[in-house]
Parts: sequence; structure tokens; C-alpha cells
Amino acid sequence: MELLDNFARQILRLLQIDSRRSAQELSENVGLSATPCWRRIKDMEQSGVIQRYTVLLDREKLGLHVCALAHVQLTRHTEGGTEQFEREIRTCPEVTECYSTTGEADYILKIVAPDIKAYDAFLHEHIFRLPAVANVKTSVVLREIKFDTSLPI
Repeated sequence: MELLDNFARQILRLLQIDSRRSAQELSENVGLSATPCWRRIKDMEQSGVIQRYTVLLDREKLGLHVCALAHVQLTRHTEGGTEQFEREIRTCPEVTECYSTTGEADYILKIVAPDIKAYDAFLHEHIFRLPAVANVKTSVVLREIKFDTSLPI
């Protein structure tokens, strides 16, 4: 897809707030008829601008009281070790975000767990068992100051 026009940007801003809006409702808000609005949405889905639709849950209300940021250093940066680490991380539902980074940590993971004991068990059962992992430094989140999934478009 080429650069997004003003209508597409407006549609995306509205969908980021509430992705359950109908094409008709979106069209009324952006000043297009429903069919061109629907076409723009389909084009953005096909091009990958819109990757998926989801729902945001309150982790605290679901009993996931601990949110930790784990800074992981690998011992060796072999292709096999890195691939094994990334494969394992993709299978762990406790890891909600994983970033390959520059700086001291090779990866930063956002991990949620019911409590510190469960977080410790997660580290021992998953992270520490990986041969390429050299070191993990954890920062426990005390309060979420800002949590927003919307991109500035």
C-alpha cells in the first residue's frame, strides 16, 4: 500500500480506539460512504498495515499481579543459540512482549505472572534452562504509568 491518505489515517485512529466499529460507523465519522471506507480497511488488512484485531484485558483482574521486565544476556551469539532462545520465548504465554535490543541486554522481555513465586518458577523452568542464556536482570513493575497500544498516526 502506498502512503496512507487522510481518510485511511482517520480510520486507523478510530479503529485503534475501538476496533469493533462497523464500516458504516467509521464512514460516518471520516466523511466517506461505507463502501470506500470498507475498501480502505480491506486494503490495509491485505497490505499488513492492519495486522489483526484483538481485545485488551486487565491483567490484575485476571490474577496476573506481577509484571516484570527481564533483561536477558546471551553467552554466545551463535545462530543456533539465538534461534533456540527465540523459539522458546514464542511458546511462553507469560511473555507478552520480547524485543531484541542493543546495549547491555540482548533481549528485553515483558513477563506477567500471578506472583513473584510464579515468576521465579517461570525463570527456572524456561529461561535458565536455555544454554545460550548467560544472565537475567529483572525489574519488577511497581505501577503502570502509561499503557497504550495506539500508534501516533
